[in-house]
Amino acid sequence: MKINKPFILISNDDGYHAKGIQFLVSFLKDKAELLVCAPEAARSGYSCAFSATEPLRLKRRHNMGDTEVWSCNGTPVDCVKLALDQLCGGRKPDLILGGINHGDNSTVNNHYSGTMGVAMEGCMKYIPSVAFSSCDYDTEADYSALRDGVCRIVDKVLNEGLPKGICLNVNFPERPPFKGIKICRMAFGQWVNEIVKERHPRGYDYYWMVGEYKNDEPDAEDSDQWALNHGYVAITPTKMDVTAYEYIEEMKKWQL
Repeated sequence: MKINKPFILISNDDGYHAKGIQFLVSFLKDKAELLVCAPEAARSGYSCAFSATEPLRLKRRHNMGDTEVWSCNGTPVDCVKLALDQLCGGRKPDLILGGINHGDNSTVNNHYSGTMGVAMEGCMKYIPSVAFSSCDYDTEADYSALRDGVCRIVDKVLNEGLPKGICLNVNFPERPPFKGIKICRMAFGQWVNEIVKERHPRGYDYYWMVGEYKNDEPDAEDSDQWALNHGYVAITPTKMDVTAYEYIEEMKKWQL
């Protein structure tokens, strides 16, 4: 009797060649049919951006084992849109995954992340979606210790699904062993000292976007940053609907 495996679409914001996406494919290749469509080069910080004014190209790449791999010259969201329209053969993926990202996408990084852009785009298509990231920024990092956590989360979502309008933002601490998994809210924080001004030899100023993250509530034990800083894998359920429902009634009192 033929048993159909679930169908999973995978993308990222580090590029189709990144070690993180290779690890993710290796973790899941025996439990699902996989398709990779990812940017041709790094697209960190692209969030949910898509290409409205530039033509897009798809390029077939070497397989990762039996997994078909494509690259796109656009953003992570472009990759998801193109894959769903051009590469899935009319099939709807059972799951869309972003990652594994080389870098922390917890707290406000969620809003900048192209890895989360993958999950958000899947969520907007009503497909269960998860973004995986590691706080280890090393592009050559060994992510083999993430296998158990990734597989447990993927299995759970495949078996039980996710509510409409909700995707998962999953972040792993920089170093194993991990103490466990915590379901968390997003920590409030901000990037500070973000701009470095330099003087070009040709006589004009130019600027680098850099910065450092400042956690504005370091003792909040229910937050993703606290979990990561204390050795736990942090899962933050993330809503597509950004409406501040708790403020609607207050706003109705405005004299407009």
